[in-house]
Amino acid sequence: MAESLSESNRLQPACGIVFLDKPRGWTSRQAVNEISRLFPGAGKKRVKAGHAGTLDPLATGMLPILIGEATRFSGIGLDADKTYRVTLDLSLQTDTLDGEGEVVSRYDSLPDLAAIEAVLPRFSGDIEQQPPAYSAIHVNGKRAHEIMRQGGEVELAARPVSIFELQLLDFDSPLLSLQVRCSKGTYIRSLALDIGAALQVGGCVRELRRLSTAGWPEVVMTNFEQLQADPYACLLPLAQWLRHLPPLVLPLENARRFAHGQRIQLDQAAEQGEQGDVAVFYAHADAPVTENSMFLGTGSVKPGMHRMVLHPARVLPSSLQRLDAV
Repeated sequence: MAESLSESNRLQPACGIVFLDKPRGWTSRQAVNEISRLFPGAGKKRVKAGHAGTLDPLATGMLPILIGEATRFSGIGLDADKTYRVTLDLSLQTDTLDGEGEVVSRYDSLPDLAAIEAVLPRFSGDIEQQPPAYSAIHVNGKRAHEIMRQGGEVELAARPVSIFELQLLDFDSPLLSLQVRCSKGTYIRSLALDIGAALQVGGCVRELRRLSTAGWPEVVMTNFEQLQADPYACLLPLAQWLRHLPPLVLPLENARRFAHGQRIQLDQAAEQGEQGDVAVFYAHADAPVTENSMFLGTGSVKPGMHRMVLHPARVLPSSLQRLDAV
């Protein structure tokens, strides 16, 4: 597992990322509620928490849960590519497109491996996909799956998604196992349905596991029992969630201005860098960014009249208080 928060940071309000290995049967909301109870909030309030990408109750695997001020950066996970391992049953189909639904059709004549290998390339690259009716998409203020379970009907518009990798892992008829790396918004149940339809059979998801979000490896995941034993040992610093952004270190005066949301002309060589999005830190003098550097938020460096200018994007509300304590 990557470096966890230092002991000194345990005295601060909880802020960071937990990569939960979500158990089968839990909803994503249930997972967030269970994890948030493990971290103390201000006063009697429960700490704020949210996830970065829904997983079906049937699914297991990586569910990034953001704690405290880290919730401001959930979009990074929501917008990220994801990797899954899925096993689908070609012999049947259900109304929910997975093993938790009612069987609506069965198939006796099943394809061979050659037929499967011939069909799979159709589902690589940019494709159109219709989300499943039993999904968390909002329709007129209600979740689609709620409408369906109350006896209603929903028709969800097709949407473009990208399948970057579609690898056949195993075929033991009627079970077909695949590994999928895909763009945000991809529904693996819909992909399974479409593959089955192309083969003129079913495509019911029996097992689904998310292996990665935004390139984070499986090794960073932690189970609920480990979290219960030592929550802070499983809480990664927010700055690591933003590891894709180059760091920009500010001296104290400019750090305070950034915390106030002010634009800053970068007049020191150490602050110049190249234009683009950055993760902003305060550190003493010319100290390098470390686990104990003070993360302040994100910004964008753009050319100004005479110098590069840092434009604040998302500033942590606690930044001013923490800087005042320096």
